[in-house]
Amino acid sequence: MPRVKIKRKSTVTDMTAMCDVAFLLLTFFILTAKPKVPDPVELDVPASTVTIKQPEENIATLVVGKGKVFFDITGAKVREATLEQMGQKYGNISFTPTEKTRYANMQAVGVPMNQMKQYLDLESDQREAFKQPGIPTDSVSNELFNWVREARLATRALNNADLRISIKGDSKEEYPTIKKVIDILQKQEVNKFSLITSLRSAKK
Repeated sequence: MPRVKIKRKSTVTDMTAMCDVAFLLLTFFILTAKPKVPDPVELDVPASTVTIKQPEENIATLVVGKGKVFFDITGAKVREATLEQMGQKYGNISFTPTEKTRYANMQAVGVPMNQMKQYLDLESDQREAFKQPGIPTDSVSNELFNWVREARLATRALNNADLRISIKGDSKEEYPTIKKVIDILQKQEVNKFSLITSLRSAKK
């Protein structure tokens, strides 16, 4: 008896579900990715083979380069509280809600307190063009000491946690500038801090 031949059909794969998954993954990565924020000064960060991930909360970063120091804190509420406390400490400077929001959304800032309101009132393109002089660290006006202190107090009050300190400096930065920053931390009995480095492959 002759065998019945079944007509062969080409295989068709429905890609609709695959496209949906691809777009969901793409949307997820776009929404969760953090853009790399440029440093206020050009830095050549020293290399290291140690890979310890920096925490994302309750941390302050001191950016040191070209003889200047810039201060950065994580957390919008902590940033706003620190700015408000610094304003009260330096001549009862009051900041508007708009100025506080602008500061909360900024990264490392290196502006003396007597210029802070004018700096925050600038438009975004004007702030980018503005050359920040750095936070004063001399014996007459040691504002960096107070920035660190007020940020520690704000972090403790709002998050019930200790503020961790990291130093991000240029590999060619002169030692006295780095030492001055470390001395300021040690005056507050902050003897434990991290040094931010770039990854270097270990020698074989």
